[in-house]
Amino acid sequence: MANKNCVDFDYVEAFMTDVFEKYGIPRDDAAIIANVLVESDKRGINSHGVNRFKPIYLDRIKAGVVNPVTEIEILKETETTAVIDGHDGMGHVISHKAMSMAIEKAKKYGMGMVAVRNSSHYGIAGYYPSMACDAGCIGITGTNARPSVAPTFGVEGMFGTNPLTIGIPTDEEFDFIIDCATSITQNGKIEYYSRIGEDVHPGTIINEDGTACEGNATDALAKIRKGTAALTPLGGIGEDLGGYKGYGYGMVVELLSAVLQNGMFLKDLDGKDEEGNLRPYHLGHFFIAIDTNHFLGEEMCRKVAGNILREIRASKKAPGQERIYTANEKEYLVYLDRKANGGVPINESVQKEFIAIRDEFGLDYKFPFED
Repeated sequence: MANKNCVDFDYVEAFMTDVFEKYGIPRDDAAIIANVLVESDKRGINSHGVNRFKPIYLDRIKAGVVNPVTEIEILKETETTAVIDGHDGMGHVISHKAMSMAIEKAKKYGMGMVAVRNSSHYGIAGYYPSMACDAGCIGITGTNARPSVAPTFGVEGMFGTNPLTIGIPTDEEFDFIIDCATSITQNGKIEYYSRIGEDVHPGTIINEDGTACEGNATDALAKIRKGTAALTPLGGIGEDLGGYKGYGYGMVVELLSAVLQNGMFLKDLDGKDEEGNLRPYHLGHFFIAIDTNHFLGEEMCRKVAGNILREIRASKKAPGQERIYTANEKEYLVYLDRKANGGVPINESVQKEFIAIRDEFGLDYKFPFED
């Protein structure tokens, strides 16, 4: 029997699409955004799915931080490149268009790259390389974000969690998709911990005195927002465990999200003006597609990639470990489990949000957790 706290993927996607449309987003755009959010929950990335539906998207539309009608302007375009201004529209819509352009260029010329400025949060980064993989391309994306990560030997949040995300098509049931922040954790995960009452993990946040922040996630999130704490880069505090590597890769993403498109960067992405009032985030992204058929062919690419992954998984396991995973395998297994057990798990706070939003607009939806 399905879990009553779970909602069928298609049902929750249809609900969010209808709500986004009520918020002034054109129907086709609303469907793209809802699909990106549900895809996050399908993969088990709870921090970026329905948990962000209201606080990150609906509330920001209400506050005037994001424009519900996305106006995409192509500032410059060549056969293999383009620069787009999203005019602070919906990041998912802008990014879907940008990756689609990169794929189209790659299919024709072998490679395509599109740089974006003045965008907003685009959901899970892995969605866009997945688009490329589905088209037989290698896909790469990155985005800058509001400043919350401290550089090595620093304690001030200067740059974002800045994911560097790559997808490579394989001959398996799931493609290789590495989708992770260049910090140990991300704001969305701290927000999620706060919702479910989980403490922060030691070493993931640094206080302004240089010590590791511990304890209640809600308090830690407040410190980050106040500027008295910051997330740490991959490798953690200092250099001993390679924190400088995460810092370096985070800066690669920051640079590629700004230098090609003359976009905003670092502290200009904090979403507040000089008086502390909310304003658009003006995020930058980049999207790259590489067509495997312009090399030795999609079939060969998929086969070789699959062989590499299978050989890795077949290697010697550590004592007590039964399995080695490759990127996107766990996400695929979560998808199979959730598909079999009712769909998207909805926690109590989001349940209340869904019901309130539905009732506000008089939408004809009844959720299983209401029984």
